[in-house]
Amino acid sequence: MSDFRAAIETYIAREARPVEKFGHQPRLYALAVRVGEGLEYDDDVVFAAAWLHDLGVFFGHRPENPQELARWDNVKYAAERAPAVLAECGFPADKANAVVEAIRAHLPTAEPSTMEGTILRDADILEQLGAIAVLRTGCKVGRDTRFATFTQVAESLRSALLKLPPLLKLETSRTLAQPKIVALEMFLTSLEREAQPALY
Repeated sequence: MSDFRAAIETYIAREARPVEKFGHQPRLYALAVRVGEGLEYDDDVVFAAAWLHDLGVFFGHRPENPQELARWDNVKYAAERAPAVLAECGFPADKANAVVEAIRAHLPTAEPSTMEGTILRDADILEQLGAIAVLRTGCKVGRDTRFATFTQVAESLRSALLKLPPLLKLETSRTLAQPKIVALEMFLTSLEREAQPALY
């Protein structure tokens, strides 16, 4: 592992709070590598963007006030903060702008302008499907302004299942999505059966 990769991982291990958020970064990068198999792209850029894209959702980086948090642009924060972190970690300066661009374009609603951004975006969509999506969404109840109840978690997962798969750009991503889609469908079917008369 190159020094800057170790430095970035160490930085995120320290900053990722709540602690379970640390797992998203290595999973996302591993997914990105699978998504990008056979494609030409800069792996350093994808690595750095995968590890830094969620800086703005960590406690200590995002606002604590619920009203401010509801208006918070975590992607903008991560894109603005990333260059300084990259410099501190010894990341190649000539690749920093590409990392920022990939971070800015990682949301499902974005249109990436680079292969690195496309790979990261598809990988992040994949993290919002399947069993991992259930864990990541469910643990937000009570500490995320969007999720006060399990009903809201279920609604979010149903929405992801409906809206996200068609947004995947790459054929590899669509293939990787299939077992995740099946797993999420099975979970939601079981949830609907078990939640009666009310989930809340």
